[in-house]
Amino acid sequence: MAKVLMKGNEAIAEAAIRAGCRAFYGYPITPQNEIPNYMALHLPERGGVYLQAESEVSAINMVYGAAGCGVRVMTSSSSPGISLKAEGISYIAAAELPCVIVNVMRCGPGLGGIHPSQGDYFQAVKGGGHGDYRLIVLAPGSVQEMADLTFEAFDLADKWRNPVMVLADGLLGQMMEPVEFIDREPQMVPKPWATTGAEGRKPNIINTLDIVPESLEKRNYALAEKYARIADEETRWQEYKIEDADLIIAAYGTSARAARSAVDMAREKGMRVGLIRPISLWPFPSAPFAEAADGTRQFLVVEMSMGQLIEDVRLAVNGRGVVHFINRLGGMVPTPPEIYSKIEAILQGGEVQ
Repeated sequence: MAKVLMKGNEAIAEAAIRAGCRAFYGYPITPQNEIPNYMALHLPERGGVYLQAESEVSAINMVYGAAGCGVRVMTSSSSPGISLKAEGISYIAAAELPCVIVNVMRCGPGLGGIHPSQGDYFQAVKGGGHGDYRLIVLAPGSVQEMADLTFEAFDLADKWRNPVMVLADGLLGQMMEPVEFIDREPQMVPKPWATTGAEGRKPNIINTLDIVPESLEKRNYALAEKYARIADEETRWQEYKIEDADLIIAAYGTSARAARSAVDMAREKGMRVGLIRPISLWPFPSAPFAEAADGTRQFLVVEMSMGQLIEDVRLAVNGRGVVHFINRLGGMVPTPPEIYSKIEAILQGGEVQ
């Protein structure tokens, strides 16, 4: 199929429909509004249901209901909207219902602004709602990956009976790049647990209330065992020129795009620099950082936040390498020259973080 020039948000929506999404519930918020706009126009044409809820809280509970019926369902929002959905996301994870949640991040805290940010990392990977639960979190780095990872998110959600979050930012959502949609079939799986009508069988009950401590403890241990299996099987990352690198950059999403260009700039000057780009933010790819941390290498984390990814990098490195940091905030995006200047200061000036 020929490539199509699309916004990142539009690529997400088209990929979701191709992946078999047949229900979308959402509420408008910048900078992700192209997703519900696209779904409102095209999902009904292709046999699906689009509904703009009266609030983010309503939308996420509609997702709970549709997922419980076995339907492939998605919602999308941006940072403050995801905060409002947090309780429902916790319920969905506890009920082990598959769905896809898209967060096109904007800057905060609070209402903040409509420009890109990566300040929702903790909210996504550490559990933004209550209780011991996990989302599978995928971080695209291009408009093509906005499409590819969204398609994959639906298959992962069904495979593990778990909500999957596609965590992008406002710049990726709004930028336009060529996208190729490869013809492939979604991996549909049987859902004998779904509430599809009880004629000829016992009713299926989907509920997360469990007031017997022993029973709730058992549920939590079962979830933890599933999360451990997900961590074993679904960790994703990309390495770029790290084999001989003295300094390894860690970055995801838009920050990784700038970091890759900075790596090339540094290489042209003879500096041995590489990049590890986490694609799954949870499960986090600790292994490549741990393997690279030999006591001599240094690390540089690039983020559009006050420093959230850096905590997982430090845990993975575990003291066997100095971890430096560079960031921009408030909707500002780190540029390759800014990152290169930091690289130069570390490698040539002996900067210590």
